[in-house]
Amino acid sequence: MTHKLLLLAGDGIGPEIMAEVKALIDWMNAEGIGSFECEDGLVGGAAYDAEGVAVSDATMDKALASDAVLFGAVGGPKWDGVPYEVRPEAGLLRLRKDLGLFANLRPAICYPALADASSLKRDVVEGLDVLIVRELTGGVYFGEPKEIKDLGNGQKRAIDTQIYDTYEIERIVRVACDLARTRQKRVTSMEKRNVMKSGLLWNEVATRIAGEYPDITLDHVLADAGGMQLVRWPKQFDVIVTDNLFGDMLSDVAAMLTGSLGMLPSASLGAPDQATGRRKAMYEPVHGSAPDIAGTEVANPIAMFASFGMALRYSFGMISEADKLDQAIADVLDEGLRTRDILPRGGGNGLTEVGTKGMGQAIRERFLKLMHGA
Repeated sequence: MTHKLLLLAGDGIGPEIMAEVKALIDWMNAEGIGSFECEDGLVGGAAYDAEGVAVSDATMDKALASDAVLFGAVGGPKWDGVPYEVRPEAGLLRLRKDLGLFANLRPAICYPALADASSLKRDVVEGLDVLIVRELTGGVYFGEPKEIKDLGNGQKRAIDTQIYDTYEIERIVRVACDLARTRQKRVTSMEKRNVMKSGLLWNEVATRIAGEYPDITLDHVLADAGGMQLVRWPKQFDVIVTDNLFGDMLSDVAAMLTGSLGMLPSASLGAPDQATGRRKAMYEPVHGSAPDIAGTEVANPIAMFASFGMALRYSFGMISEADKLDQAIADVLDEGLRTRDILPRGGGNGLTEVGTKGMGQAIRERFLKLMHGA
């Protein structure tokens, strides 16, 4: 079966890290490991410069026709002055909304070789494996009204609206519980029921849905306390389910526990198609466009590789290949290769600094050896 992939490299370091994964896809096609048909598109600032929008209707049509979208990163100071509705981030939000990608999966995994790269002590992060399931198409990022009103006399009022319907909470909690069944069977729901009506509804619905899963243990933690607990003792958590706003913040906290935002992938999934069972999906690294290092050959491509690994796992059913790509990343780190963001200050004994292309080449070579049984 040929899989159709839309590659949206975006801005900043996006094109650099996407090029490394595209090279892996080309190798896989050449080796007969998979059959991928790739098409490129513009998104973010690159799309605004060329087309005057953050993502064009034509690109959206390609995304809707693809089996999965690989996304790099968008944004940068170059576009700080563009109108709000066509800012680079608007392209990402439209992709999520129009593709119906309501479930964002953000794993926070600490590779053994990088336990000392975290700002926390080794015993706190070593062996860390947390999965944050973030609701992605509702909440304050999409709620209306969303505006800034001029009140006169030099005063303005900014309004963002937090809205959740029952079905939105039901479906994301079910995703979390289904995934927990493949892990440690523990789900922690995080909201702010003490001060937010949406938190009260979230708590009520999550409790009811978890009742459909008698093998799953559900805990409730206020989102601010959850952030504190992620830093204090993150290994107490298995699957965390939360809303769009808190998920955005908590997943970045969890990311830094592993040593670098450059290490972590994500998957954004839609509802299963009733006829085929397949989900619309987009895969992207958690880090941003990092315009300050764009073009300097120091960007870490590991999160982009790991995002493609999630595509292999969740969209294409290529579980063995996904496992071997994860192992290739771990092996390369065990061998002492480091991009600048995960290199200890002052260097390290037995560690070798490599650039974007060097890390990409090493991962591809190790992956192919694993695929050939070496």
